[in-house]
Amino acid sequence: MEISLSSFVLFLATLLTGLAAGLCFTWSNAVTSGIGNLNDLGYLQSFQQMNRSILNPIFFIVFFGPFFIALAAAMLNKSSSPQIFWIALIATVFYFVGVAIVTIFGNVPLNEMLDKSDLASSSLGELKALREKFEKPWTQFHWIRTITSGISFMLLLIAALLK
Repeated sequence: MEISLSSFVLFLATLLTGLAAGLCFTWSNAVTSGIGNLNDLGYLQSFQQMNRSILNPIFFIVFFGPFFIALAAAMLNKSSSPQIFWIALIATVFYFVGVAIVTIFGNVPLNEMLDKSDLASSSLGELKALREKFEKPWTQFHWIRTITSGISFMLLLIAALLK
């Protein structure tokens, strides 16, 4: 059985998007709700450490790769399968806007603000104010990423099934 390049790239796009959607879902479903029960210092320290440790090559491949691979999948199917082209292209747009753009302009500035904070020397009032400034907007941005990555994954699954 020979697999075409367009099928392989579509499979890879679907796999990476599924991993990213799973990461977003798990973070929304368990991580943020779990550390949300911590006191302000514990919450902020936990988030600070997770934000630092997640920045690694595997994360970047799984989190930003789907945009490039899904776009390649769309382009590879443009002439042979217009229906798959459009589904993959819409999935790519959802992922780009709802995950990449929201991350770059929403979550990353909040992460950088938190990373620059000296939590050990902050007063209880400063920790409370920092958490209030960080937690709600970060979580709202992240839910956008969770929903749009899930939609993107679903669309790529449909495209793969049609292929």
